[in-house]
Amino acid sequence: MKNVVFIPLLLCLFAMQSTNAQDYLGDYVENYVGFKAGISIPNLTPGGSEKNPINTGYSSIVGPDFAVFFEKGISSGFSLSTQLEYIAQGAKKDGFQALPAPADLPFFPPGQTPTYLYADFNAKAEINYLMLSELAKFSFSLGSESPFSLYADAGPFGAFLLSAHQVTSGSSIIYADQQKQQPLPLVPPEQSFDRNTDIKDQLHKGNFGIAGDIGIAFNFTYSKIFLEGGGNYGLVAIQKGDANGKNHIGAATVRIGYAYGF
Repeated sequence: MKNVVFIPLLLCLFAMQSTNAQDYLGDYVENYVGFKAGISIPNLTPGGSEKNPINTGYSSIVGPDFAVFFEKGISSGFSLSTQLEYIAQGAKKDGFQALPAPADLPFFPPGQTPTYLYADFNAKAEINYLMLSELAKFSFSLGSESPFSLYADAGPFGAFLLSAHQVTSGSSIIYADQQKQQPLPLVPPEQSFDRNTDIKDQLHKGNFGIAGDIGIAFNFTYSKIFLEGGGNYGLVAIQKGDANGKNHIGAATVRIGYAYGF
């Protein structure tokens, strides 16, 4: 019964907003507050001169992304948006891959320990940030009588590391070579990789970089809904040390949102 009353009321409100949007089209709403939510599709990018078997070969994962923002109008069609965002970053690497060799392996003569060992397992880096962005935004109306507009924004961000875990799974024989010709004489031969390791202390607590979006908005009288796609890229290598190489982190994003003007 509640739905019978609520749905017609919602449709009437939408119709009134759409009609009023035509009446107020072109009026300048100075400020907006809003929220957006969607998905993050991150990956880890190795540094150009710092590629090695540990920090290469990653593929993207999917995680949550949501934000609140305040948009300050500067002029008609141009605004500045301050955005506080929670974003899941990271990447995965599945299958036969390298892992760092311990320095004290007993199977090799002194000074002949290999740099890397190899095994067949699944690995995922789950890294979560709180990100503060300052974006310059340009909006373009799709016609004097159209409620739709296009926009693009870009700007710098600073990020604070909330959590970081290396999640591995599977079991495998461990080899001293990539050709699987030198299995380590371990008991049992197949070793378990099922573990969840907190790696937050191995990563820098902060990062900064650039972010941007393009999107389409449906404008009501004093509010709007929108759909946008974008991305971000960190300019600081996330690892503190050099043992596992250096990676930069970034993500593509797809979000829907709502903003209220005042």
